[in-house]
Amino acid sequence: MKPKPVEISFTPADNQRLANLCGALDENLKQVETALDVVISRRGEHFSVSGKSSQTKLAAQVLRHYYHQSQHHLSLEQVQLGLIEAMNPQNAPDSTAESDEAATIKQPASPALLTRRSNLYGRTPRQAQYLQQIQEHDITFAIGPAGTGKTYLAVASAVDALERDLVSRLILVRPAVEAGERLGFLPGDMTQKVDPYLRPLYDALYDLMGLDKTSKQFERNTIEIAPLAFMRGRTLNQSFIILDEAQNTTPEQMKMFLTRMGLGSKAVITGDVTQIDLPKHQKSGLVEAQQVLKDIRGIAFTHFQSEDVVRHPLVQRIVNAYEKHDKQKQES
Repeated sequence: MKPKPVEISFTPADNQRLANLCGALDENLKQVETALDVVISRRGEHFSVSGKSSQTKLAAQVLRHYYHQSQHHLSLEQVQLGLIEAMNPQNAPDSTAESDEAATIKQPASPALLTRRSNLYGRTPRQAQYLQQIQEHDITFAIGPAGTGKTYLAVASAVDALERDLVSRLILVRPAVEAGERLGFLPGDMTQKVDPYLRPLYDALYDLMGLDKTSKQFERNTIEIAPLAFMRGRTLNQSFIILDEAQNTTPEQMKMFLTRMGLGSKAVITGDVTQIDLPKHQKSGLVEAQQVLKDIRGIAFTHFQSEDVVRHPLVQRIVNAYEKHDKQKQES
């Protein structure tokens, strides 16, 4: 038997709020349809949501939540971030809401960070836990699929620590390994050669500190971005150190990196063990570190899942599809 559509009416009709809710060319409604796999039909202030029963109920709650916020323009980013939070069961809108105005998406408790992004916080319970672990531990590992905020939240925590004078330097590190390609010799000096590998870290810094402030910090050597090979022999005191794409380290490189920590320093190691670009015979240092360090006090591990993806809502479904495909391959 086909599930009955969920009917919603926003009365009395407010054309401006309805326009903000739907977005230009109904773009906001399309985002809800794509993320929740439902079909939304609209006639004036009346909406009909079709699909699986559980999804239509969630979509109806999400529409009520957005209508409550629609006194002002709703950006595409706001809608997508709200959908990510709503799709997490622990953040879902209150299903007991008695009116359209009452439906709100719950936000997980998350430490406040001093960055240029005033609305920055953990969007899922694991992200909130990750931020808390970074503050409470000297070494934190973040392991999980692309788009879960591993690197971005680590950089945000580093910027926060710098702004609060908890550290005197930020050091952002990446192994220079091609993602399944052979790029050959790159032109330019050493900085120009390694920049393509470190670009995601630059992007996060510019977003969290602004271009001018970030450039000044680079000039003062307060922020340093370097390939992993440059870490050997160094002792890093009063520093916040981030090793990104750690799945592409060898066990020897991982040990070398972890032993660079000096007094007053904090380290965050991020990576996705499903996207290892090392030669097939080479073991990943991140995989080994999980086994070797799992019982050491003072080291925290956060294991992200597909529901923690904070990118376009389709990314979560893509990650799930690949996980399902890989599982089927292993079983066959």
